[in-house]
Amino acid sequence: MKKFLNAFLVLAALAGATLPLRAATPEVKRSTLVERLDTCEAILQDMQSSTKTAIPAEVLRRAHGLVIVNQVQAGLFLGIKDGYAIALVRRPNGKWSIPIFLRAGEASFGLQAGVKAVNTVLVLLDEPTARLLLKSRFNFGAEAKAQAGVRGGEREAVTKQLLEGASVLAYSLQEGYYLGAAVKTGFMQPNESANRLFYGTNHRTPELLFSDWVTPPQETRFLMDYVTRLTSR
Repeated sequence: MKKFLNAFLVLAALAGATLPLRAATPEVKRSTLVERLDTCEAILQDMQSSTKTAIPAEVLRRAHGLVIVNQVQAGLFLGIKDGYAIALVRRPNGKWSIPIFLRAGEASFGLQAGVKAVNTVLVLLDEPTARLLLKSRFNFGAEAKAQAGVRGGEREAVTKQLLEGASVLAYSLQEGYYLGAAVKTGFMQPNESANRLFYGTNHRTPELLFSDWVTPPQETRFLMDYVTRLTSR
C-alpha cells in the first residue's frame, strides 16, 4: 500500500510540474503549425459529415466563436490530457477572424485507465464567452455555462438546450478506450509564440482576433470559408 501511495504521489507531482512548464517548451516549426491547422479543419469536416455527429445549423448560426480541440488523454489513476486547439471568433461586423493557436491541457484524479484521442468542437454562444479567449489562461467549464451539445437530428432537444441559456456547447469525437469517473481541472491559453511564428507578426491575441491588421495566409482560407458557410445567418 505504501509503494502504491508513493507512486501516486510521484505521478501527481509530475502532473503538477508538467502543466505550468509547457510554456517553456521550444517553438515548433511553421510547417508543424500548418499540420495542426489542417488537423483541426479535418476534425470539423469529419464532425459535420454525418447527422449522427453534426453540430446543428441552429447552433452554428448563433456562434460567436468556435474552438477546435485535438487532444490525447492517458491515465492510470492519474490522468493527463495534452494537446492543442485553434479558435476563431465572429467579429462585430459579422465576419470571422483568422484562426489563432491555443495550448490545451488537463489533469484528472480518480479511477481511470486507458488512452484515447479526444477531438472536440466548442461552440461559444455569446460575446462575453468568446472574449475569454483573450485571457492568459481560461477554463470554459469553470468560467462559462458549458454543457454537451445535442446533434442535428434531435431538433426538439436543440431548441430546449438553446432556451436553457448555455454559453458553451461541446461536441466530441472520441477514439480509443477510456474508463473513468474523475474530478477534472482543465485549461486553455493562447499560444502567443505559435501565433507569432505562423503569422509573422508581434500582434497578440486581441489584435489577431478582433482587428484586420493581419492578412489571412493562404493556409487559413479554406477553414475560414468553411466556417463562414456553416454559420451563415
